[in-house]
Amino acid sequence: MTTNQSTAEATSPPHPPGYARQPSPASPSAPAPAASKPGRDRYLDLLRSMALVRVVVYHLFGWAWLTIVFPSMGVMFALAGSLTARSLNRPARDVIRSRLRRLLPPLWAFGAVVLLLMFADGWNPMKDPDHGGTWGLAELLDYVVPLGTPPYPEHLGSDSGLLEGTWAAQAAGPLWYLRAYLWFVIASPLLLRAFRRAPWVTLLTPPALTAIVGTGLVTIPGETADVVTDFAVYGGCWVLGFAHHEGLLKRIPRYKVVSCAVPAMVFALWWASGHPGPDGWDLNDIPLAQATWSFGFVAILLQYSPSWRRLPGRLARWDKLVTLCNDRAVTIYLWHNLLIMATVPIVDRAYDLPFLQSDRATAALDATYPLWTFILVWPLIALTALAFGWIEDIAAKRTPWLWPDGTGSPTGRHARRA
Repeated sequence: MTTNQSTAEATSPPHPPGYARQPSPASPSAPAPAASKPGRDRYLDLLRSMALVRVVVYHLFGWAWLTIVFPSMGVMFALAGSLTARSLNRPARDVIRSRLRRLLPPLWAFGAVVLLLMFADGWNPMKDPDHGGTWGLAELLDYVVPLGTPPYPEHLGSDSGLLEGTWAAQAAGPLWYLRAYLWFVIASPLLLRAFRRAPWVTLLTPPALTAIVGTGLVTIPGETADVVTDFAVYGGCWVLGFAHHEGLLKRIPRYKVVSCAVPAMVFALWWASGHPGPDGWDLNDIPLAQATWSFGFVAILLQYSPSWRRLPGRLARWDKLVTLCNDRAVTIYLWHNLLIMATVPIVDRAYDLPFLQSDRATAALDATYPLWTFILVWPLIALTALAFGWIEDIAAKRTPWLWPDGTGSPTGRHARRA
């Protein structure tokens, strides 16, 4: 796993939920499409919202065990794969153009702000030791179309400044996900065709590729290694999204899916125990463990997939939040790391309060520092969603809405998504 991946996990851009697909009785070996059912799949929406929250919590506290409890990246790539497969009933060129249209404007807004901050803090890409010269300027185009990882300085400013010296790397690090997502979208027309002809081969090839490129058995130079490794690690989850949409998983008895997924997950934990990363059991740093654990975890989630049209029972109380998270998923993902960094100078101001001048009070604030950043980051995320989230609506050709939680929104808002 790349350094960028170890600092960021994510979510995929919000898309309309996929239609339920049923198997074709004429083809026992390959899934086939059937009639679709309109409406949002709230189960998928709930999974995406959980992934977003888990990503923020992970970057706040850095708890490695969160990558095991809920592998957000695998889940989100699988959801994106399912919804991309649904879109591919249209010409592939139109689908790719639509996905680019949804993805790029929010990136441009984020990139403009981050680049301005980096330039104001003294970064010169022409003189950067890692991104210097003409090539460094050319790499800035990845802030326009992220075919590669957009450049940023590993250290900028001073640790004694308003933000610590790694703020640029922390802010721009999550952009690796947009690169991986874009390549998956571009490859999806061919991948889906391969899946329909040979579903099991296509499904199992990415984990097998991870065993080659994700373990050091074969070394690929440069940024190509990052692209190939991302594709291998999360490709299995993306294709599982195809299997979910095409109805393949529903054709397999649940006990068979579980009996195959559990050994894969056990292998992942066994591999991680013998190949720990810099942060121990953090699966982001252990590609083969990440690939096999996410694959098994996602297979179970998607095989269960109840296709809720409404959140049931007590989950219904979270309906507005789930809707908001899905409509602002790109914005939340892009900005959350920078906003976490922004909480630091705010919390630091508390040390100047008169009633916190004693050693005991200062020690108490030190001990609860992460908690205060956790409390503060959510209103900052809300403000950012208000300031920039409407760009997602424009990009998706929807009516711009400041706070799209499902109440007071334009009639038919969700039904018009395509």
